[in-house]
Amino acid sequence: MAFAGEDRAWRAAGGRANWPAMAMPGPPTLATIRRALSGHAARRVDGPRQAAVAMILAGDGDALEVLFIERARHPSDPWSGQMAFPGGRVDPEDADARATALRETLEEVGVDLAGAELLGRLDDRDASPGRVGALVLSAFVFRLPDRVPLAWNHEVRSAFWVPLAVLADASSRVAHPWPPASPVGEFPGILVGEPDRHVVWGLTREVVIHFLDVVTAGS
Repeated sequence: MAFAGEDRAWRAAGGRANWPAMAMPGPPTLATIRRALSGHAARRVDGPRQAAVAMILAGDGDALEVLFIERARHPSDPWSGQMAFPGGRVDPEDADARATALRETLEEVGVDLAGAELLGRLDDRDASPGRVGALVLSAFVFRLPDRVPLAWNHEVRSAFWVPLAVLADASSRVAHPWPPASPVGEFPGILVGEPDRHVVWGLTREVVIHFLDVVTAGS
């Protein structure tokens, strides 16, 4: 079953109980990812506002890692404190969404992707909390030969590298209550660090699941 089937399984199981999370037989290799993304025609969506993120891989072979940020907590940020990829809103001076991803990555974590390998683009998706189509998110997948030092700004609480194998491992799947202080429900998540804190869920998890589906389909 494709990784997108996790959501259907979550709903069918009524949430946490008996949730049959998906898994890959092994971590995808760089060669597999290159092949899959080169053959993927990303769906593009227009919207009144645009944003872009960079999913950054580091390493080679099947020993790849992915960079995540933990967003700083701010009452006006709808994604306050959540795990995410570096990125942000498209500014008028940005040439395109890819330029936004590069600019925001340099600003947020001090990583210059100008010379990085662009592996591909994932499907655009709605990123509007409660307002369909008001904000469209584009995601670009880059690769660096090795980890690079990170220097994050005030928008980021922490940033760290996570083995790609963790994202594809069923044992990393958790039920994530949100909001933490007074949860209104549980959501499917991927644990990438400290329990109850470093959980990839929501929009960022959608991007991860889509990436895994594209890679699985192209392997």
